[in-house]
Amino acid sequence: MSTLTQTHATFSLEREYPASVSAVWQAFADPTIKAQWFGSDDFVEVERSDDFRVGGVSIDDGRRGADGPLSRFRATYTDIVPNQRLVYTYDMWLDDAHASTSVTTVVFEEIAGGTRLTFTEQGVHLDGVHGPGPDAAAGREEGTRGLLENIARVLA
Repeated sequence: MSTLTQTHATFSLEREYPASVSAVWQAFADPTIKAQWFGSDDFVEVERSDDFRVGGVSIDDGRRGADGPLSRFRATYTDIVPNQRLVYTYDMWLDDAHASTSVTTVVFEEIAGGTRLTFTEQGVHLDGVHGPGPDAAAGREEGTRGLLENIARVLA
């Protein structure tokens, strides 16, 4: 019998964009725009859909390279306040192993010259699927930082 582990982690990232709140919001709300920044360049898409409404589900499944393990992302939108706040829960799997469950809150704030986005995630990383607990949590934060940078590139 394998040993079950769980590591809880919370992080919060702020990023300012020289774009309107509406433009930054659309990067999350419009599936066509979101597809331009959500993921990495070497991600080979297997399935993608996004039903952006409270109770709607976002799916983003794929592999890093053609032969990599299947990474599965399933999110459910729980709170949507246009141009102000987005809350969703999500689960990730690597092949058939459940890697994590998270609650994410994204806050959009108008500032001089653009938008401040605050991204907060509270998660539990399971059974070392993405590496030892602290490494998995740090990797998730670093990956999210990269996604926020991708948004800047898309908005430029």
